[in-house]
Amino acid sequence: CGSLISSQFSFIPTASTNPKAALKSKIVAEFRPQSLIDELLLYKRSEDQIELKEKQLSTMRVDVCSTETLKCLKGK
Repeated sequence: CGSLISSQFSFIPTASTNPKAALKSKIVAEFRPQSLIDELLLYKRSEDQIELKEKQLSTMRVDVCSTETLKCLKGK
């Protein structure tokens, strides 16, 4: 019974027996998508800024009839 199991799984290539699989494994392990990480960080910072400005605006009391107040808000 033991030899039957070992003969069924002897065809599975492992990284140590297959150099191509070892190379693929190494490439995947070393892959660092730095540009994607940087873009995601920029996006996160932008989202955080938007959230902060929305909170600031929601806490402000604004007289919408005042053109001076609207000019100040537009500048921010």
